[in-house]
Amino acid sequence: MTGLWVLVATLVAAAAVGVLLRARNGRVREAKPAARALPGPVTAALDPASAVTLVQISTTFCAPCRHAKAVLAPLAERTDGLHHVELDVTNQPEVAQSLSVLRTPTTIALTPDGRELLRVGGVPKGPELLAALQPHLTTRTS
Repeated sequence: MTGLWVLVATLVAAAAVGVLLRARNGRVREAKPAARALPGPVTAALDPASAVTLVQISTTFCAPCRHAKAVLAPLAERTDGLHHVELDVTNQPEVAQSLSVLRTPTTIALTPDGRELLRVGGVPKGPELLAALQPHLTTRTS
């Protein structure tokens, strides 16, 4: 009988963790003030001609990263002032560490001078991301 209770408790805990992770996936979070310098590969990826650069932190074998790219690339193509770049950190874990990235994909919205506006853990939801970036952008009709 004790084994049954352990099984039920484990299933309830796993379900709770799953619901929490699903709720946090793709959520736009405001940037926390940071006094650290950006790593070189991120600085090199910034587009000075765009109001916002979306830096997608990915790894080679990350399946959700492909989905994130499928959302972000078209969004950047049809939005004035928005640039998207994918940065593979498989062989550069120090880049992810210096940005406090704990999962891939993580998308960080940066200004041309490197100031972080917001970040999204997981696959971003295009309309929510665009709404959060709207004060910094001018969109054209698609």
